[in-house]
Amino acid sequence: MNITRRLLLKISPLFFWRASSSVYGEPSVIGSQSGTELPFGPEFPKLDSLSTGEWWAKGGIAAPPNANKNAKGKAKNAGAANPPPTMDVPRDEVVCFAYYTHQNGVLKMSAQLFPLKPAEDRTARLELKQGSDEWKEVAKAEVLYPGWDAHFRVEGWDGSQNVPYRVRHGEKAMFEGLIRRDPVEKEVIVVANLSCNSSRTIGPRTEIIDKLRSHDPDVLFFGGDQTYRHTEHTAGWIEFGLQFRDIIRDRPTVCIPDDHDVGHGNLWGESGKVSTIEGDSDGGFRYPVAYVNQVQRQQSWHLPDSPDPAPVNRDIRVYFTRMTVGGIDFAILEDRKFKSGPAGKIPQMGPRPDHINDPSYDPKSIDLPGLELLGERQETFLRQWGQDYSGGAEMKCVLSATAFCGAVHMHGGRNSRLLADLDCNGWPQSGRKRALLEMRRAWAPHLCGDQHLAVVVKHGIEQFGDGPFGFTSPAIVNTIYGRWWHPLNEQPGPNPIANSPLPWTGDFKDGLGNPISMHAYANPEDIQDEKKRADGYGLIRFDKKNRKITFECWPRFSKVADGDKAQFPGWPITITQESNDGRKVYAHLPSVKLVGVLNPVVQIIAESTGEILYTVRSRTESFQPRVYAPGKYSIKAGKDKPETLIAENVEVS
Repeated sequence: MNITRRLLLKISPLFFWRASSSVYGEPSVIGSQSGTELPFGPEFPKLDSLSTGEWWAKGGIAAPPNANKNAKGKAKNAGAANPPPTMDVPRDEVVCFAYYTHQNGVLKMSAQLFPLKPAEDRTARLELKQGSDEWKEVAKAEVLYPGWDAHFRVEGWDGSQNVPYRVRHGEKAMFEGLIRRDPVEKEVIVVANLSCNSSRTIGPRTEIIDKLRSHDPDVLFFGGDQTYRHTEHTAGWIEFGLQFRDIIRDRPTVCIPDDHDVGHGNLWGESGKVSTIEGDSDGGFRYPVAYVNQVQRQQSWHLPDSPDPAPVNRDIRVYFTRMTVGGIDFAILEDRKFKSGPAGKIPQMGPRPDHINDPSYDPKSIDLPGLELLGERQETFLRQWGQDYSGGAEMKCVLSATAFCGAVHMHGGRNSRLLADLDCNGWPQSGRKRALLEMRRAWAPHLCGDQHLAVVVKHGIEQFGDGPFGFTSPAIVNTIYGRWWHPLNEQPGPNPIANSPLPWTGDFKDGLGNPISMHAYANPEDIQDEKKRADGYGLIRFDKKNRKITFECWPRFSKVADGDKAQFPGWPITITQESNDGRKVYAHLPSVKLVGVLNPVVQIIAESTGEILYTVRSRTESFQPRVYAPGKYSIKAGKDKPETLIAENVEVS
């Protein structure tokens, strides 16, 4: 979607005060509510307008299409979506939904309320039913404004019990659900992977909720673009909550905002700087810090605490973190927050700074020193996470918004071919390589959304197939921007998938020169027909006992009862955990066994370079390490971290 720019001026929030409740590690800035206040400053008078000021007097839509202006422009297509649901609901329904995670003895829950009226209480209450049939209030939280969200933190949480909860406001309004126990005993942990929930198709998502109920996932992962309301995030987030609350209410949920959630068509956050050009490809954020932080708070406050919570520039907060459910250890990344914008940093070779259509260009010419993807802080986090199996971790997985490659040929139209799109994580290529190396060292697959095209690829780092697998989910509702995989020569690549129903699998280089092996793709058949648009969601099954991972891809209007044949052609795909390290095995070292440890964590280090080859938890009491070249190796092991040197100078000739 093309979005015209508005020049971001200095934020001048009015009527602000500091709240007593702590979010993002310190008190949030909360504005007073009145008919004339402008919570995001005079340069952004219509931002979040459906839920601010005298919102109850604005009806179903607070502003006509494209009226969310700032000083220098307006957002094209902002009014193309159908209107969101009314914000003025019966007062016993003002608690819209709640969502939670629990990790290391801490429960974090967020509640999203509909806008409150001036005389109404600004407090939400969390009640639990623990060990008896009686409800007990365990926490209170201020309802924050703007945003109308409330946040609860409960220390000393026992994750081994199912606990009913309800969030209350006033005498009658409440939202009920279940805080699930950590399913450590389950052999197979199921993750639902969803993203890109078009606001042009309003109303319930019943056909998806019903299937998810059948699958009964242990974790929900919403990978971004939960709403496309751009300048009306609170209304869009409430709309999302109404659509998905009946599956969210009773299981841990990961939500991370992507570009459209914070009002962008594309986003290169560049550590929080201000974007000042049309299209935002210079890097940074378009809208005020208060709005960006509000979006992040509404969607992601409930995630486990970040191990490195310091804000980036201008006090924009971070949320990258880890979460373990049922022995699956998830690294949750922000792949937009630190990424460099291309404009002014690399040669422009297309109609836009972020699009390349020159077939003669050299991909190395845009992989320049100083360009960031995840940024040093997240790379450090990922490296440390890959070596730490605390909290019962058995297998690992990385979650982020978008793919580490450009596995797309047609963008926005069936015949609109684009060579390379710098919005994806395939650029900058050096940052991609560093990220994939850390995933490979943990034998971790990558799950994401954003691309509106479901694919399973095996990443190449130095050569085809030597990296981890990546699964990009389809769009929940694919009415915003269709994409297709369609090689120019209409031929499969080398090493195509045997017996695949799809014609164009195999080894390819994306438009950025990155090697990828295409295993499956779900092209839209007819972008105008909702049943042929390739809407849907992904499902991932982590088999801990056998160390296998299965990727499933379900069309929006499929029937689970029809079995695997109801999935998109090319799915399901089952891989081994160790195949996320695709290097060719040269030899095996002697078996490792750590006295008194049933499933040790084992790390192999190449002594010539000091490189960690991998750190994994064995599924048995002994583990026979593999190596990929002759040389001398060190072996370390431990219960949860490789803290004990088992052997060194182990030579392979």
